[in-house]
Amino acid sequence: MSRLGYFCKRVVRMDWKRMWETTALLKERSGKSRIWLLCDMLRCALKYNAGYVDYKIAQMYNLSDAQRRTVITRGISNNIVRRMNDKAYWHFFDDKTQFNTLFAQYIPRKWMLIDDAPDMDKLRDMMDTLPQMIGKPLEGSSGQGIQKYLPEDWQQGPEAFLKKLRADGIGILEEIVVQHEKMASLCPTSCNTIRIATLLGDKQQGIVYAFMRIGNGKVMDNVDCGGMAARVDLESGILKTVGADKAGNTFDTHPMTGTPIVGFQVPYWEEAKKMCLEAAQKVPQMRFVAWDVAITPNGPTFIEGNSFPSHAIPQFAAHYPDGIGILPEFEKFIDL
Repeated sequence: MSRLGYFCKRVVRMDWKRMWETTALLKERSGKSRIWLLCDMLRCALKYNAGYVDYKIAQMYNLSDAQRRTVITRGISNNIVRRMNDKAYWHFFDDKTQFNTLFAQYIPRKWMLIDDAPDMDKLRDMMDTLPQMIGKPLEGSSGQGIQKYLPEDWQQGPEAFLKKLRADGIGILEEIVVQHEKMASLCPTSCNTIRIATLLGDKQQGIVYAFMRIGNGKVMDNVDCGGMAARVDLESGILKTVGADKAGNTFDTHPMTGTPIVGFQVPYWEEAKKMCLEAAQKVPQMRFVAWDVAITPNGPTFIEGNSFPSHAIPQFAAHYPDGIGILPEFEKFIDL
């Protein structure tokens, strides 16, 4: 889709009220007038396929045109996904049961499908052997609809528990991943995962970026649920940047635990990279996948894979202090 076509499509769907509210926030941060910001947002939308959320997160009001061209905006990200991923194969990632089945060698935990005829023996076994469980909708993203369950939730028996799961919209029930104690030291309330994006490009194949996602008091580490992210150095597995959340706050140390973020070493980093690179070859029609990886005491495991990777985390301004965004990394793999 051309930039003009994408721009016109976005104009029709634009939440103009939210956009105007965003200019009020950015006026305080930048010192620029709301009219200037609004005009600049529209210019960036037309020239760089940037939405107003892109504009805010990447702090494009502080960037030169040369720097703006290096930001992975929504429009650019959408085009990459369309080019790289055959939609006929998205279901392997969008349906969590299909994902768990296809990548079972990397997912050594109990799980079951909650459908019209669930395996009640398996449900009883999970109730008898697991101290807690996590339920998810079959499809979805950004942590929406995910619920944590404790023994008091199933003390009335499997039929009552099944009824509760269905009422909560749960499609898959899983054993909760126990994370490595070092990962838990960042934030113990959530399973802090690493998003590792693989790209089977025309120029080369490999990992294009990795970010640690860290919770901030909630069950989820997702940035859409109040969590933060820090960029992982691909060679060493060390966090090289501050943590940053979607509101623009930055953290050298975690505000709950005091654990330093900058300099944190991800355990089992080489094993995590190897797992993602191997898995990327299983469905070669899906050339750009963002893998959510948990680190357990025994090594890495998949939480899920994303057929349509979010472009939000790879454009947080705090991760690019020189104003040069992540698109040059993509250009090592594909032509943009």
